[in-house]
Amino acid sequence: MSSNEGFQALLDLAAKTRTNSLPIPAEGDEAPRQSGIGFSLLGRRFIAPMGQIAEMLEIPPSTRLPGVQPWVIGLANVRGRLLPLFDMAVFFGGTSLGQRRQQRALVIDTDQLYSGLVVDQAYGMQHFTSDLYKEHVDDVPDAVAPFVKGGYVDASGVSWALFDMYAIANFSKFMNAASA
Repeated sequence: MSSNEGFQALLDLAAKTRTNSLPIPAEGDEAPRQSGIGFSLLGRRFIAPMGQIAEMLEIPPSTRLPGVQPWVIGLANVRGRLLPLFDMAVFFGGTSLGQRRQQRALVIDTDQLYSGLVVDQAYGMQHFTSDLYKEHVDDVPDAVAPFVKGGYVDASGVSWALFDMYAIANFSKFMNAASA
C-alpha cells in the first residue's frame, strides 16, 4: 500500500465517521435534571430535592424526651450538635414499614430548623430529567399529599413523588412537638 492509498483510506474513514456520528450536544441542549435523595415512607417512594437535605445518617442513638408527641423519637448528639429525630411514618398516622437497620434520618438544616426526619429506607441519589415530571402522582397517602409537589417516573416505571421538605418544616403540627 502506497502512502497515497493509506492517506485516502484515512480520508474515507473520516468521512464515514462524520456521516454516521451523532452531533455533540451544544451547551444548554441537555434536558434539565432534578436530583434528589430517594426514600420510602408508608410503602411509597419519594424523592427529596438535593438542596433541601443537608445529610443522610444512620439512625444515631437518641434520648427520649418526656411530654412530646409519639412521633418524636428523641434527641441525638451529632458531632456536638443536638439533632431532634422525628418518625415520619408515625407523624403521618402510620407505622414504619422498614427494619431499623434500613431506616435513615434525612437531615434538614435551615435557619429555623435542624431536624432528622426518619424514613423507612433511603435509596441514595436519584436523577430525573424534566420531561419525566408529572404534576399529579397517584397513590400518595392523604396525610402526605399536601407535601408532595408532583413526581417522576423512572426508566423502570417506578413512580417517585417529589416531597417538599421545606413545606413540612413550616407545617404548624410538625413545629408543635409537645404533647397536647
